Amino acid sequence: MAQFICNLVEKTPALVNAAVTYLKPQLATFRYYAKVELIPPTPAEIPRAIQSLKEIVKSAQTGSFKQLTVEEASSCKFHIR
Repeated sequence: MAQFICNLVEKTPALVNAAVTYLKPQLATFRYYAKVELIPPTPAEIPRAIQSLKEIVKSAQTGSFKQLTVEEASSCKFHIR
């Protein structure tokens, strides 16, 4: 058991370096998209979001979402009837 722990301690820096080398490009890509996609809404976008939520609730209450085609539903650009 002691030999196993000694081997693990010796190999840990190499494993960490390999993991960092492997993850650097992926983290850079994540950081790029996170800057663009995860920003909070601007004050101008808040009324549009509230209106969209109202339309979704109305669609759920009336059942009009059942009349959507697959293409309309998947595009998320449908008009509530």
